[in-house]
Amino acid sequence: MDSMRVFSLWASLVCFLSIISYAGGQNKIFTVTDYGAVADGKTDSSQGFLNAWKGACATDGGVVAVPLGTFFVSGATFEDYWILFDEIDRLTIFGNGTFYGNGESAWPHNQCDKTLGCKKPPTSIKFHNVRNSVVRGINSVNSKMFHLNLHKCENVLLKNVDIIAPVDSPNTDGIHIGKSNGIEITASRISTGDDCISIGDGSTNINITSVFCGPGQGISIGSLGKYNNEEDVVGITVKNCTFSDTDNGLRVKTWAPSSMPVTVSTFTDHNVEDAVCPLAWRVRSWDQRCEVHKREGDFSNRSCSGCSMQQGQAMPGHTVRGA
Repeated sequence: MDSMRVFSLWASLVCFLSIISYAGGQNKIFTVTDYGAVADGKTDSSQGFLNAWKGACATDGGVVAVPLGTFFVSGATFEDYWILFDEIDRLTIFGNGTFYGNGESAWPHNQCDKTLGCKKPPTSIKFHNVRNSVVRGINSVNSKMFHLNLHKCENVLLKNVDIIAPVDSPNTDGIHIGKSNGIEITASRISTGDDCISIGDGSTNINITSVFCGPGQGISIGSLGKYNNEEDVVGITVKNCTFSDTDNGLRVKTWAPSSMPVTVSTFTDHNVEDAVCPLAWRVRSWDQRCEVHKREGDFSNRSCSGCSMQQGQAMPGHTVRGA
């Protein structure tokens, strides 16, 4: 089991938080302050967190405990993430701690929405090859880019997660999912400057329920079709969600030309308040510098106020299937 690696120019944890590397049997507690972490918001506590994590990983049922306080966590290497959980089975993270990414220091320099091939700021928390795990009750505030990124994960539950960033913060997706299966997001609140939840290629059996989204850009599938050998997106369920002051409810984004199938199993029983478009399909081609939109929807079993619908052209070469 790999250690948790912590990299950032500036970030902090405001906690109580527990991280369990194996949720079973008698758990031994590894408190980060016992390993050199200092809750003064100034002292670099990276090594204290790493040492506590290594101790927990060396036992059968170790718990990393982060007591109440503000911890400054930084590193010498600038990667595409701040905190990485890698190759872990049965991980549990719970508590009411806050991961504060200090995104306001990076947003003015982020030109990725205007420049192709830009250097992207780091994601706050990345889960890679994490399986059969639970993330519950945590908060993420002002990430530099994505708040949470799940890549090649399986059977992960995210519950009572609270994500906050200003509406004008660039690329601050709340939760991004890619090449993952069996991800459930429920009873959470996401208010950010980009997609509340974004779903990339190779994602299957994604279940999103009782999520409050807004402000932000809604829940997005894609962008898809930009690269060769991308995998299909199948079995997306979005149910009983609230969209408030969002650009969209559910949006599918694709690059032209593209023929990737997307299967949306369920999109129903939502409360949509002041969303520009509850359902949106968008195709983009940087080569042609053009965008073609299609916005439509069947709003039975949905409460929708302040929604405007605009009819456009269908996306060429792209299939959206309702299971």
